Amino acid sequence: MEINVKENRLIRRIGKKFIRMLLLLVTVSIVTFTLVSMSPIDPLQANVGQAALGAMSQEQKARLEEYWGVNTPPVRRYLNWAKAFLSGDMGTSLLYRQPVSRVIGVKLANSLFLMVIAWLISGILGLLLGMLAGIFRGTWIDRVIRGYSLLISSTPVFWLALLLLVVFGVWLKILPIGLSVPIGVEASGVTFMDRVYHAILPAVTLSITGVSNIALHTREKMIDIMESDFMLFALARGERGWRLFWRHGFRNVLLPAITLHFAAISEIIGGSVLVEQVFSYPGIGQAAVAAGLGSDMPLLMAITIVTALFVFGGNLIANLLYGLVDPRIRRGGEAQ
Repeated sequence: MEINVKENRLIRRIGKKFIRMLLLLVTVSIVTFTLVSMSPIDPLQANVGQAALGAMSQEQKARLEEYWGVNTPPVRRYLNWAKAFLSGDMGTSLLYRQPVSRVIGVKLANSLFLMVIAWLISGILGLLLGMLAGIFRGTWIDRVIRGYSLLISSTPVFWLALLLLVVFGVWLKILPIGLSVPIGVEASGVTFMDRVYHAILPAVTLSITGVSNIALHTREKMIDIMESDFMLFALARGERGWRLFWRHGFRNVLLPAITLHFAAISEIIGGSVLVEQVFSYPGIGQAAVAAGLGSDMPLLMAITIVTALFVFGGNLIANLLYGLVDPRIRRGGEAQ
């Protein structure tokens, strides 16, 4: 009976999250479509060029306007896109002249390879640095970690990417200056190590920028734990070292760390847009910039929906993991 109650509670929680996700996707799609429709960029001039557009006849311009949907009412364009999207058709990219699903698949594979590495490194390193700074509060270890985190958190991502590119790609010449594969090599000849080699600088850039936020928040939480009554009681009982940290420190600091780490998915995605532009990395971020500047509505809408799903999925996974970390939530509490 108790198991059924827990299962029903879990199903209700997932159901509420699913409804929120649908509302989120609808809102995001409407806002994105509205912003792109209000953009002052002329898709014909942006993709054809002013000189070539001036040399065209009126019939050629009319065909281009029909292709880009310039004269179609915005509401009708959105409803047509939504109907096709719900039926599984993402449309055709106006820039790449390929199905949007194929473009998304290729670009997303490159970005996921980059972002997963950065997400794991930044989460693990940020958690460790934050716990060390909290445990050794006021010492030189705390000052070094806190200074590093504050410096990196105030540094723009693109500036850090340019700095690493100049140092390791131009001056030292030990890492490639950009792209995801070697220049002039066919796709069949690209090895896994080639992809890893070209992803080092972008992944390191994203990792460095993602560490600071997690480290600073984990440090504050660790300080609160070290000054708590249950920690003082454990010290009075004679608990020391690893046993004290594992039983009373790690599990209490893990819950907010999970929240921060999965919330950092949105920061990783946002940072990848700038990093991919600097390193000419052909990922989802670079495709989003090209779609926005070129008024490629089908591609931009699909990228927006996919990234929103990743962000929402990360938050959902964090909520489900809460119960594994905090017994109070397993007994029916709700994560805030």
